[in-house]
Amino acid sequence: MKLVHVFDAYCGWSHGFSGTLREVVARHPELPVEVVSGGLFTGARRVPIREFGYVRGANADISELTGAEFGAAYERLIADGSFVMDSEAAARGVAALRQAGPDRAAHLATAVQDAFYVDGLSLSDPATYRKVAEEAGLDADAVVAAYHSPETRTAAEADFGRAAGAGVRGFPTLLAVDGDRVVPVAQGRATADEIDRRLAAVHLH
Repeated sequence: MKLVHVFDAYCGWSHGFSGTLREVVARHPELPVEVVSGGLFTGARRVPIREFGYVRGANADISELTGAEFGAAYERLIADGSFVMDSEAAARGVAALRQAGPDRAAHLATAVQDAFYVDGLSLSDPATYRKVAEEAGLDADAVVAAYHSPETRTAAEADFGRAAGAGVRGFPTLLAVDGDRVVPVAQGRATADEIDRRLAAVHLH
């Protein structure tokens, strides 16, 4: 069995789920975890953040319900409303990091979210992935080169297609994949204990 974490780096609820994801990974070292970018802000949805009037209120709810941190640097980044969330760029960055550290994909995905939501770094800036790679002890030059390569653009598109193909409608969604069976074990938010119970149920069937 493996876990597939379908998320979007620019999704506040995905950021809220980071703590749970890290806990699940820590509890289940035997389970491989794949990370798939969902593509929340692509095409016509790549517009200044002020177009999404609900962001601030939603973040307050997410913080209250999950304990996730939204840092002062992030608040400064989005303060004037002009910042554009581009999920394709973020998916390319995640793909570049994933390529460099495939067995640490879940940790890297949460680190990318911290870079944006805590440190206020743009996920369209290659320097952000350099920082995440350096902090994770990966080859930062290779990650930045990969970010710019056509292969990660292809990987991002493949991720979006895979998320849609799996029938995922909202982020984050954590799937347990056992052979041909795909069972959602978390959607939106869940505790590690709840996920453990659902994983046990998957094993039983």
